[in-house]
Amino acid sequence: FFFRLKSLDSFRFYTDYIFVQFGSSVSIPKPQQFTMKFCNTALLLLSFSTSVAAFSAVAPTSSPAQAAGGAPEFDPVDRSLRGVDADESAFDPTSGSGPALTRNNNDEVWVNQRARPRRNRKSAAMRGMVRENIVTPANFIYPLFIHDEEVNQPIDSMPGCQRHTLDSMIAEIKESFALGVKTFVLFPKVPDELKTNLGVEAYNPEGIVPRAIRMIKAAVPDAIVVTDVALDPYSDQGHDGVVEDGKILNDVTINQLCKQAVCQARAGADIVAPSDMMDGRVKALRDALDSEGFTDVSILAYTAKYASAYYGPFRDALGSHPGFGDKKTYQQDPSNGREALIEAALDAAEGADMLMVKPGMPYLDVIRRLKDFSHLPIAAYHVSGEYCMIKAASERGWLNERDVVLETLTCFKRAGADVILTYYAKQAAQWIKEDGLYDMDM
Repeated sequence: FFFRLKSLDSFRFYTDYIFVQFGSSVSIPKPQQFTMKFCNTALLLLSFSTSVAAFSAVAPTSSPAQAAGGAPEFDPVDRSLRGVDADESAFDPTSGSGPALTRNNNDEVWVNQRARPRRNRKSAAMRGMVRENIVTPANFIYPLFIHDEEVNQPIDSMPGCQRHTLDSMIAEIKESFALGVKTFVLFPKVPDELKTNLGVEAYNPEGIVPRAIRMIKAAVPDAIVVTDVALDPYSDQGHDGVVEDGKILNDVTINQLCKQAVCQARAGADIVAPSDMMDGRVKALRDALDSEGFTDVSILAYTAKYASAYYGPFRDALGSHPGFGDKKTYQQDPSNGREALIEAALDAAEGADMLMVKPGMPYLDVIRRLKDFSHLPIAAYHVSGEYCMIKAASERGWLNERDVVLETLTCFKRAGADVILTYYAKQAAQWIKEDGLYDMDM
């Protein structure tokens, strides 16, 4: 019985085989048949345990290292690999006139290769020492949706995200701040009755965004508050600018954006982020802020904001889908890469402090181009469409959410992003903390 049982079916086969061989040749009463089959089964179990022990290199028993989550332990491998093939005619890579491998001084098979990149990957400590890019919560900007309602409202197309009440916003900021996320950008859901073509609610000092800024600065003074400068949340047309005869008016829109940015700065905003893509708006905003004494308020320009199909869930969150047409006359064509360099040169010359690429993952090449082109910090926006794709795949068990998110954020950093806007900011910060990848006191 010294054979290796490879499955339960083979075990049953051999049990039945023995019973047929010994039980069918003579007439045996039922109780004795049962006893015989029971004994045969016990004998097979004994032989099974013996065979498993004999093949322990193939099916090793659990070791303390395994129990602790380490690698399984195997018998040492004879690195000469001599005599491992029963068939002597088997191909030997170390023989012949042009062998693929040779043998070293210890008679071990050897690839005569001096450069071995795996040496720098041989342990977690070694990998950590030579790691080129490290993402920390300090790199994140956490987008928060807010509204003037009494309860939070989940966003169906963005699982895990919600429109926060202002009190809930403060609680979320405090929890995130404790995890190392220091910067937050606000996106308001404005009631339809307050929306107009000129977007005048955008610079109402008692509007939801100025009130939210003041609350944040009172509750978490060291938090960095970023504000969105654009008219689409406040427009009854659903566009980033003022509309006339189906056309977005560039200069009229910039006039309204200057009022909006100054209003936000007066409320305490640290960074204004124009996402409208109007020509010349960075210069106008810089001059407007400086003229009002806000020389310390930074401008994070949406430099390369593409007319992308990835924004749908975000527009669901704000109720800001375009009322007509699309945004291709002011947002960039997804087919163009060099065009981003034109926008980057203009934004830098006009006074931008940081340059953003939006969306993120589909535009890693643009992030890299801007990083090589400009000395300003580069931001990447991990947008709602990217977020919900990971969520959907994770909910179905197709992806490991944690691993994919952390890999994605690292990809932004590797491509050249210094700053990452992501809806995963808080959750990723928690994962990074659990992994011990950064010092909470930094």
